[in-house]
Amino acid sequence: MMLIAAGWISILLLGGGVALDRMLTSQVINNFDEQLGYMLTGMIGSAEIGVDGEVFFNRPLGDQRFLEPNSGLYWQIRGPGHEDFPSRSLWDRTLEVHAEHFDSQVHVYDSAQFPGEPLRVMERSIILPGSNTQWMFTVAASRDAVDEQIKSIRSILVYSFLGLGLGLLAMAGLQTWYGLFPLRHVRKAIRRLRTTGAARMTEPLPQEVQPLVEELNALLEHTDRQAQEARTHAGNLAHALKTPLTVVMNAATARAPDLADTVIREAAVMRRQVDHHLARARAVGRRAAGLSRADVWPSLEAVLRAVERLYGAARFDLAGNHDVQVALEKQDLEEILGNLIENAAKYGGGSVFVSVDEGEDPRWCEIWVEDDGMGIPLAERTRIFDRGARLDTGKPGTGLGLAIVRDVVEIYGGTVELDESEDLGGLLVRLRLPRAIG
Repeated sequence: MMLIAAGWISILLLGGGVALDRMLTSQVINNFDEQLGYMLTGMIGSAEIGVDGEVFFNRPLGDQRFLEPNSGLYWQIRGPGHEDFPSRSLWDRTLEVHAEHFDSQVHVYDSAQFPGEPLRVMERSIILPGSNTQWMFTVAASRDAVDEQIKSIRSILVYSFLGLGLGLLAMAGLQTWYGLFPLRHVRKAIRRLRTTGAARMTEPLPQEVQPLVEELNALLEHTDRQAQEARTHAGNLAHALKTPLTVVMNAATARAPDLADTVIREAAVMRRQVDHHLARARAVGRRAAGLSRADVWPSLEAVLRAVERLYGAARFDLAGNHDVQVALEKQDLEEILGNLIENAAKYGGGSVFVSVDEGEDPRWCEIWVEDDGMGIPLAERTRIFDRGARLDTGKPGTGLGLAIVRDVVEIYGGTVELDESEDLGGLLVRLRLPRAIG
């Protein structure tokens, strides 16, 4: 910030200083030229042609410096075939002018013809009444005074702008220090969080950093919630594994004759529990990464191809929006759809109908999975989502499919509901998932 401020201040002051220098210098030189113009006009107005054909003044010029030798102010009149008519201030010197050209307008230029004395020269060609000669009227003045004035102006500008620049830099530094000072309070508050173990910043902080504090508190809450979820998952998994391990230990201690069958059975239970909790952990981790996005239709087609291999006799129908996207990871979306469609094919009567993007709320995407089976009684629709809950024990399964669906959907902020299908007469699973934004 300081480097940017210093750069812009330097550029602006340099540009402003150069522009102001040119304007003031031009003004000084224009005033100097105006004075020379008055003198040249007075010369032309006083000049006449004598009886001998030479030019003379009918009245003396007003400035006494024309009479003082080497005074720094000179005039001279030159005409072809005539002797030069110079001011006394020139003494034994002559102004070098070129009378062969005709300056109908005033011609002003700088000259270094006198060593050590730069001149500002103004000349004009005039044909006086009573003469056919082209007379060159010239006025010259030393630039020492005007150069000294310009030098003084530039010195004032340099010191003034230098002081202004240093003052602006000091003010920019003070403003930067004062503007960033509230961040020091935030740093101290974060240090107290780290040392005291507090969950959020509660002490009053400057209003300028309050949005930052709110976002930081939200991040702390999010992190704490994730840690709490991780602890809950670990506790649930430990509790789920405790019973099978106890059964195996008891059978091994008693040297039960069916020990091998017991180990295989309880290992399968433990594996199902581990798979369930790993699915939840993966979903939580992907949700924390943010910016999840998945195309519903390609995932739905991929799941149907896999399920059709297992249940070739079932008929599957799809309908709905082909372009909708949801704010889920593709793997989690396919796991949800796979569980629901496989259950519909397994427990239904042979027909499965999936419709995408039902509903009118633009924030949500609704996916309906319907079958023509026996459905689920209203009293059992809540219990069926529990881990290990099964209504039809005659078919193979773990009882974790709907539990995984519910847990993963809720992690992403969606919902899953069970209802009765009006078209097929079996079960209707209404899946509500957040749409991907942008």
